[in-house]
Amino acid sequence: MNAVLRSTCALLLGLLWASFSPSSCSRGRIPPHDQVARVARFVAHQVDWASMATISTRKPVVGQPFSNAFSVSDGPHGCSSGVPYMYLTRMEISVQDLEVNPVASLSMSLAQTEYCRQQGFDPQSPLCAHIILSGSVLEVNGTEAEFAKKALFSRHPEMIDWPSDHNWFFAKFNITQVWVLDYFGGVKTVSPEEYFQASPNRKHH
Repeated sequence: MNAVLRSTCALLLGLLWASFSPSSCSRGRIPPHDQVARVARFVAHQVDWASMATISTRKPVVGQPFSNAFSVSDGPHGCSSGVPYMYLTRMEISVQDLEVNPVASLSMSLAQTEYCRQQGFDPQSPLCAHIILSGSVLEVNGTEAEFAKKALFSRHPEMIDWPSDHNWFFAKFNITQVWVLDYFGGVKTVSPEEYFQASPNRKHH
């Protein structure tokens, strides 16, 4: 009976994850630099935080870019959705900017991992792959909020104990354009369609 129960639980968990449709559930090395969309997906999955720039609503910098650090996750380790999720409160200054204007940009770099240090790449070097996402921040609910919760709490367990009176909510970065610096020759652009169709890791057949 125990074996049957374990098999049933494994099947149910598999169906649950399938319902969230992550495009990749494996780990791997950074893709070749000419596979730009895959590089972008790889970077987005490897990092645990990002710098988000909003349009400030605070004096004396109203209307100017305002950058702030946020914990992010596009899925539990090894299970990438490509969508950066965040756990936010309206008490936070950048979130107050977003309530006036949800447009933002999100920057992520492999300098935030051990990769660039191990390779001897300076964070500003194009060989230290980094991406800039353009788009807006949207609150999520229902099934997507459940996935966001799993994605964030699995990689940022401290969040579970954050003060409940802060009225936390789950949000996603809705991507409209992807900018990639992963090699010499200037910035490359990737459309959202190309980005989400790409797999961060090589698929095995």
